Amino acid sequence: MDWRDEGILLTSRRHGESAAIVEIFTAAHGRHAGVVRGGAGRRMAPVLQPGALLAVEWSARLEEHIGAFRVDPVATRAAVLMGDRAALAALGAMTALITAAMPERDPHPELYARSRELLAGLGTAPDWPARYAAWELALLAELGFGLDLGTCAATGVREDLVWVSPKSGRAVSREAGAPWADRLLPLPGFLRDGWEAPPPREAIAAALALTGYFLEARVAPGLPREALPPARARAVEAILRG
Repeated sequence: MDWRDEGILLTSRRHGESAAIVEIFTAAHGRHAGVVRGGAGRRMAPVLQPGALLAVEWSARLEEHIGAFRVDPVATRAAVLMGDRAALAALGAMTALITAAMPERDPHPELYARSRELLAGLGTAPDWPARYAAWELALLAELGFGLDLGTCAATGVREDLVWVSPKSGRAVSREAGAPWADRLLPLPGFLRDGWEAPPPREAIAAALALTGYFLEARVAPGLPREALPPARARAVEAILRG
């Protein structure tokens, strides 16, 4: 059997003399592994870089086999980002989180679309740190741990939502949450309402602290070693360092 798709390269490792085993997050087939013949050679080295956008063809005798990929480059990002430490770290965090957390061969077209949009803006769009934080929020939703930021968990109001409950993952208004402010997580407004100008660094820090809390509490326990990929912490440090 075989199929054609578009995908983002997540990982590549040498296999035998000249081949490589790659993982690609595809638009219609989810996270998928396969062998690229000649993938360890010099000609393919610039193509098989994390974050590369590829046109792919996968084939195998049976669906459950690992199969083989034929790949053609559409766009590459790693080389473009080499001079931007923070953007390169964010790319590493995105690919590492998808590799660790997304189920194999399970399509997630909305997250794929958001991932491609994030890739296009990394290091070039002035608001890319905000896009990255919003991407982590979308990742939580795709994994079944979405936050409810639309109404106050205590009163049902939709205005002045400034906190999130660490237990329920629901927003809390300023008035309702005031008595328990030290137990709640700050909710930066851009995560709920969007943004026109790049949010300030303080808002980005609050957003990454919020998504990080729920990634640690709800996603990490199901991952190998029950921990998030170290690339995520490196990305947060690099983004906040500026």
